[in-house]
Amino acid sequence: MSKLYARRRLSILAVLTGLIASAALFNGPTASAALPTPVSAATARSYLSQLTVATENRTGYSRDLFPHWITISGTCNTRETVLKRDGSNVVTDSSCAATSGSWYSPYDGATWTAASDLDIDHLVPLAEAWDSGASKWTTAQRQAFANDLTRPQLIAVTDNVNQAKGDQDPATWVPSRSAYVCTYVRAWVQVKYYYDLSVDTAEKNALTNYLASC
Repeated sequence: MSKLYARRRLSILAVLTGLIASAALFNGPTASAALPTPVSAATARSYLSQLTVATENRTGYSRDLFPHWITISGTCNTRETVLKRDGSNVVTDSSCAATSGSWYSPYDGATWTAASDLDIDHLVPLAEAWDSGASKWTTAQRQAFANDLTRPQLIAVTDNVNQAKGDQDPATWVPSRSAYVCTYVRAWVQVKYYYDLSVDTAEKNALTNYLASC
C-alpha cells in the first residue's frame, strides 16, 4: 500500500468517524431505549381517524385497579425486564435488580448509570386509559395493558420527567426532546387503537397536528 493511498484512507476514515459522532449528537447514544417500533406516521394517521372521540371520565379510578410489575420470567418483573431491554451493559443480581448499566432517556436526552434514576413510563398513562375506556375492562385486561411489552407502551425514562408528565395526554404534554415527539405520538395512537380507547377533542387535535409534521 502506497503512503499516499494510506493517507487518503485515513482521511476517509476520519471523515466517517466524524459523521458517526455527529449522528450520535443528534440521535442520542446507542443506549437509547428499545421501545417496540411504533407504526408509521401514515398508519398512525389512519388509526387516529378511526378512534372514537368522547369526553373523558375518571370516576372510580385507582392505580391499584391496574396490577402492574407482574413476574415476566424467573425472578424478573415487568420493570426489571424493561430496564434490561432499554439499557446498555445492564448487570443484574440474583433477584433481577439492575446493579449497573447505562440508560438513555429519549424524552429528555439524559443518560443515567443508576436504575434508581429511571421510571418505567406507561406511554398511555393508566389514568388516561381508565378515562377513555379501561373502566369497562376486567382486571385481567387492565393487568395486560399495564404490563404490555409487545406494543410501544412501556419505556425507561428519567424519573422526574415521567413524574412531570403524570397522566397528561399529548394535548398538554409531549417529550421536551423534539426529535422524539413523532415516535411518541405514533406510539400513543397505536396503543389507543389496539386497545380500542377513545380520544377527547383536544387530544385528537394535538395528535393530528403532530402527525402532520411526521
